[in-house]
Amino acid sequence: MNQAFDIAIVGGGMVGASLAAALAPLPFRIAVVEPWPVSSQSQPSYDDRCTAVAEGSRRIFAAMGCWDAIASSATPIERIHVSDRGRFGFTRLDCSDYGIPAMGYVVENRALGAALWKRLEGRGNVSMISPARVASIDIGEEFADLELEGEGRDGEVIRASLVVGADGARSVVRAALDLGETIWEYGQEAVIANVSTSLDHDNEAFERFTATGPLALLPMTAGRCSLVWTLDPPGAAAVTQLGDAAFLSRLQEAFGFRLGRFMRAGRRSRYPLQLVRAKRPVASRVLLIGNAAHAIHPVAGQGFNLGLRDVAAAAEVLADAAAAGLDPGSAEVQAAYLKWRKGDQQRVAAITDSLARLFTNPLGPVRAIRGMGMIGLDLVPGPKSLVARQAMGLGGRLPRLARGIPLS
Repeated sequence: MNQAFDIAIVGGGMVGASLAAALAPLPFRIAVVEPWPVSSQSQPSYDDRCTAVAEGSRRIFAAMGCWDAIASSATPIERIHVSDRGRFGFTRLDCSDYGIPAMGYVVENRALGAALWKRLEGRGNVSMISPARVASIDIGEEFADLELEGEGRDGEVIRASLVVGADGARSVVRAALDLGETIWEYGQEAVIANVSTSLDHDNEAFERFTATGPLALLPMTAGRCSLVWTLDPPGAAAVTQLGDAAFLSRLQEAFGFRLGRFMRAGRRSRYPLQLVRAKRPVASRVLLIGNAAHAIHPVAGQGFNLGLRDVAAAAEVLADAAAAGLDPGSAEVQAAYLKWRKGDQQRVAAITDSLARLFTNPLGPVRAIRGMGMIGLDLVPGPKSLVARQAMGLGGRLPRLARGIPLS
């Protein structure tokens, strides 16, 4: 056994690095095990894709001391326009109705990664163990042993009181401990690209429901938009292979002309869409957070924000445990975390799953009902406010970080 820690975070992507940054000011010895070198340029989570950071998530980053480093690369979402292609229904959300400067922000993953790694640099209580992969996990009564492999680390073992699986939808931690998962294949893929339009986006985001699934355009810097276009697998394969002109023509047909003409498109990539939920998000000396616990449909851009609320709640539960002198891997910590997070995780998974199914239902009566529902939502302040608060990550019991209160 080479080193001992209080907490071992498996996965140094955006959720894992965020948890390390949140816990860094606390009296914990922390290890982050990451299979890629410690560099936002090589970590695949930190590529040129974009993430919608809700207002609640911005507050979490601000309380962690990270937002100032992120803000210069962030584009505010001041308005959100939701519509159903070919139907009359639509809903609009405006930040001015809620007395805030933005509903959320769009940030390139690379900028998020750079800010998080910078926050962790020089922290004597945080050890970045990379590149390294977890080969096996042995759970004991008082600690867990993680055997590592790769890059000269074969056979190296680290010990921790608590293991946090933050290693994505294909979690090694979840698989190694046989925590189980339920998987629903949507039969869809998301086509991701950055595009430019002839009209300025004016900091407005668009969610347009089409026959194949939602098409989202998020405002970016330099007048660009981040595209997330849901299609069936053959359709996704076909549009990613098109030349730029043909791709832009197909996109124009699907989205319309609210932003004028699509002028340019960047590199396209595609990702299969699944709903993945861990059957046991906690186990003896183990917590799963982020996509390791719940990978959801990208409709409404809730995935990372849900994971960041996991981070904020886990950090607060662990901070309280430290103040009370409790073992961070104790059953009390796990029970407190699960009680706090279970409702939010189930609710958001259900909402995104329902939206994904509802807005791809081709039946005429269903389409008419959802159109009237969107108009009603646009006109009735109470329900609209609830939807807005959910979208901004400000609903339910908020951790201290989400209320802008540092943990130390």
